[in-house]
Amino acid sequence: MKTSHIHASDIRAVARLATDATLGLTELIERVHAGIGGLPRVSSEAQRTPGIPGHVYRTVRGVTRTVGLAADAVLSQCVPLFGPRHSSAAREATISAVNGVIGDYLKTTGNPLAITMQFRAQGKPFVPASLPDAGRKLLVLVHGLCMNDLQWRRDGHNHGAALAHELGYTPLYLHYNTGLHISDNGRLLADCLQAMIGQWPVPVDELVILGHSMGGLVARSACHYGAQAGHAWPTQLRKLVFLGTPHHGAPLERMGNWLETVLSKTPYVAPFARLGMLRSAGITDLRHGNVREEDWQGRDRFLRGGDKRTPLALPEGVACYAIAGKLGGRLAGDGLVQVQSALGRHKDSRRELAFAEAHQWVAEGVGHLDLLADAGVYDRIRRWLADGPANRQNALTTSSARVTSC
Repeated sequence: MKTSHIHASDIRAVARLATDATLGLTELIERVHAGIGGLPRVSSEAQRTPGIPGHVYRTVRGVTRTVGLAADAVLSQCVPLFGPRHSSAAREATISAVNGVIGDYLKTTGNPLAITMQFRAQGKPFVPASLPDAGRKLLVLVHGLCMNDLQWRRDGHNHGAALAHELGYTPLYLHYNTGLHISDNGRLLADCLQAMIGQWPVPVDELVILGHSMGGLVARSACHYGAQAGHAWPTQLRKLVFLGTPHHGAPLERMGNWLETVLSKTPYVAPFARLGMLRSAGITDLRHGNVREEDWQGRDRFLRGGDKRTPLALPEGVACYAIAGKLGGRLAGDGLVQVQSALGRHKDSRRELAFAEAHQWVAEGVGHLDLLADAGVYDRIRRWLADGPANRQNALTTSSARVTSC
């Protein structure tokens, strides 16, 4: 099977996006026109610009929709003619980035670029029956925002492959749409793990999850929803390791939210605030580290200072570990996530996560993406996972008073 940077389905998907973008730009221009000309604010189809300008805008939208539908119909017939193809690493990286930014929109509109959650190996769907030497120790690796399963390999190193070689784990790499709400991905991951455990060729003795950045939040969410659903896999989960996970949010998303708010307060530039809203649900969840549906549903109330909910605790009976990168500077973090957030620390003790002191580590001079390849980070992960049950139980005992069910 051929490897390709562009698939026929990509052309169809991009054509759909081009149609949507033209419609969105037309609406943006119409709103600016209304603001400058003192016309009634355009807020729905029923309140479009009146007169000749309104006729022009309606015509543009009508032609755009007609051309878009015609192009989609033609391209849908052409896609099967090109046959199946393997995806190149460059294509995978591009699609993953697009999903991170507008993945929720891609799914809602049924765009072919939307990623469907699955376990993969070397960029291909993973089937347990195809693994003759399946082990009893499973390691699930969950990537971060705008990334994919192939990007666990960085600078010639792959945490999953190295841990398989040294500690005998069978690595499973999750591939998912990072633009969806973290709670949605948490539910999907919980279901995927339940199905995977049920199909595994041999009994599973140990399950470990390693999450990088957003992936750590998705893992915590999966624990919550897996327990709610009564799944079996949470009882087999022994350890959770977080790499640069923004448990209490990331400052860069807050900056985007601030810009959106400022723009919306100025009449003439208010329409451009819509551009700031292009951030996906997954990105906005990173503002406060939302992991449950009720977290983001209560977002407005939280911003007004009225939401005092206790954050989701670390799962009971699971040894949890956190690594933070630190480059220095004003934000004192890895360039994207602050140390305090990555270690679950908070100035409000009620919001602090119960990581045992021995289960926290700061990687000095290591950036956010370099957490995937740094030798010191890997050595720390390896030592934590190599600890026996007795050591794990001792560590859990030291913090049992502060740990509650996920």
